[in-house]
Amino acid sequence: MSRIAKEPVLIPTNVEVGLSASDVSVKGPLGKLQWSINSDVTVEHKDDNLLVTVANNSKQANAMSGTMRSLIANMVQGVSKGFEKKLLLVGVGYRAKADKENLNLTLGFSHPVVYKLPEGIQAETPSQTEIVIKGIDKQKVGQVAAEVRAFRKPEPYKGKGVRYADEIIVMKEAKKK
Repeated sequence: MSRIAKEPVLIPTNVEVGLSASDVSVKGPLGKLQWSINSDVTVEHKDDNLLVTVANNSKQANAMSGTMRSLIANMVQGVSKGFEKKLLLVGVGYRAKADKENLNLTLGFSHPVVYKLPEGIQAETPSQTEIVIKGIDKQKVGQVAAEVRAFRKPEPYKGKGVRYADEIIVMKEAKKK
C-alpha cells in the first residue's frame, strides 16, 4: 500500500462525512464537496478518521490509494478551512479589480481582460496589484490561478507579468554590445 494512504485522514468536529459504495461526500462550514471513489480502493469510517485501503493487490490500486487519500484530505481541509492562491501583478499600469463574478484585468493590452470566475470561486483585490483567489476546491482554485496567470506570464528580462506570490523569476541578462 502507498505510504501516503497508510496515514488516516483526521476529520474535524465541524465536518460531516458521508460514505456510499461509489462516492464520498464531505460537508463543513464552508460548503459541501463530493467525489467518486475508484473501484480499486475502499474507504472506511472509523471513529474520527477515514482509512483508505487497497481493494486488490495491483500497482494501479496502490497508486490510486494514495491519490484517493490525498483527494479526501483536500476535501476535508477545503470545507473546514478553504484554499487560497495569491497572485501579484508586476508592470507599469498593470491593475486588477474584482467584483462579484468577474475579475477585470489591465495587463498592457489594447483592451481590458475580463475573466468570469467559475461557481464556488471568489476573488479579492486587497490592492490594485494583488489578487487573492479563494475557494473550497483545491483543484479549481489552482486552475483559476493558472488561467489568470496565463493572460500575461512573467517575462525573464524585466519580470513584468502576473506571477504567484511565492514564485521566483530567474532574470536574464540583457544583450551586450
